[in-house]
Amino acid sequence: MKRNTLGLGLNRNSAALFLVIIMIFSLVVQPHSAAAAGVRVPGSVVSISKENTYPNSAQDLPYLEPSKLAKSMLKTSNVAITNPDLIRMLNESVIHPSKLAIGYRARIFLGVWPLSYQSTESAVNWEYQQINLNRLDNRGGKSLAQLRYHQQMHKRVTGGLTAEIPNSEAVKKMMMIAAGEKTKLPLSFQTNIGAGTKKNNVYNIAPKQVGYLASYVPAVNEKGRVTYGEVYIVLKGSKRKIEVQNVTQQGIGAWIPVQEHVSFRFHSSNM
Repeated sequence: MKRNTLGLGLNRNSAALFLVIIMIFSLVVQPHSAAAAGVRVPGSVVSISKENTYPNSAQDLPYLEPSKLAKSMLKTSNVAITNPDLIRMLNESVIHPSKLAIGYRARIFLGVWPLSYQSTESAVNWEYQQINLNRLDNRGGKSLAQLRYHQQMHKRVTGGLTAEIPNSEAVKKMMMIAAGEKTKLPLSFQTNIGAGTKKNNVYNIAPKQVGYLASYVPAVNEKGRVTYGEVYIVLKGSKRKIEVQNVTQQGIGAWIPVQEHVSFRFHSSNM
C-alpha cells in the first residue's frame, strides 16, 4: 500500500510538473505569434533596418500626453478629442481664472478641428510598390546558380490620403497612430531604400533557367472616419470647459508605407 501511495504521489507530481512546463512554454511562444504581433508577417517579407544604405529617421507615433490642465478640460468636452495637435495647443495654454471673478464670462473660438479618428479597417498590401528587380541568367550553366537581393537604384516610396480633406496633416497623424497600434508595424508616410542595399537570402536557379527577384515596399491601407467640430473654450467665473458645436463626420482612407521592410517575389523561367 505504501508503494502504491508513493507511486500515485509521484504520478501526480509528474503530471503537475508537466502542466507547469506546458504553461511556461505557451507563455514563451505566444508573444511571438499573437500577442506581440498585430498582423502576421509573411515569410517573403524581411527587415532591412541593418542593411539599408539610406538611414531613415525613425517615425515615432505622435502620441502626446495631455497636461493636467488639458486632461481636466478634455473631460468637459461633449465630444471625444484625440487630435495630438489640439492637445498640444491645450498643453501650451495657461489659464488662471480668479476665484473672485464673480460674473466673469468668456467664450474663445479655437477654430474648426479634426477632433478624432476612428479606424474601421487596417489591411496590409505586402507588394504596394515595386522598387527593384534582380535577374540572373543560368541558361548556360550546368549547376545551380544563386540569386540575392541587391538594390540597384535609390527609391523613395511615399504614401498619402486617398482624398482631399481639411487639416490633412493632423488627420494623417491620427491615422498613423491608429494603424500602428493595430498592425504593430513601423509606419511612415515616406520611406527610402538606398542604392546598394543587400540581403543574403539565397534563391537557387536551375540550369537552363533565368531567375527573377522582384522587390516591393509594403504599405498599410488604413480606412476610417474623422470627426470634425467647432471648438470653443468657455470660461465662467473660476470654471473652464471645452464645448464642441456643429459636429460632422467624413470617411477617409490612406496608404502608409512600412519602413525598413521589403517583400520579395521570386520566379524562374527558360526565357
